[in-house]
Amino acid sequence: MNAHHKISSRSYISSRSYISPSSYIAMVIVGLLCALLMLNNAHAAPCFDKPQRAYAYLLAQENAKIQARVEATVNINRASEGELVSLNGIGSSKAQAIILYREMFGEFKTVDELAKVKGIGAKTLEKNRRRLSVQD
Repeated sequence: MNAHHKISSRSYISSRSYISPSSYIAMVIVGLLCALLMLNNAHAAPCFDKPQRAYAYLLAQENAKIQARVEATVNINRASEGELVSLNGIGSSKAQAIILYREMFGEFKTVDELAKVKGIGAKTLEKNRRRLSVQD
C-alpha cells in the first residue's frame, strides 16, 4: 500500500497510524488557538486584585514613558520640530527657528552653536546640554 493513499475516511499521519480528517482539523484549530493565546499573553499587563493597584501600575508605566522621553538625547542636526519641542524651554517657534537656521547655514558643528539661533540663549543651552548632540 502506498503511504500517501487515503484509506476510507482516514488521513495519513505515519506509516502505522491514521487519524480521521475531522480529528486532524480539530487538532490544527487547537494548535492555532494555543499559539494565539501565547501571543496575546506575551504582552499582557498583570492582573490586579484592587483597582488602586491597577491605577498605580498605569501611572508608573506613564511616568516611565515620560522619563524616557525627557532623558532622550536629541541630535540637533536631525531632530524634527516635535523632538526639539521636547527640550526644556523650546516651544514650536524656537524649534522652527532651529530648523530654519540648520537649513540656511548647514549642520551644527558643536552644541554651543545652538546659541547662534535667535531666541536660544546660554540658559536654555545649559538646561538642555546633557540631552543635546550633533552626531547620531
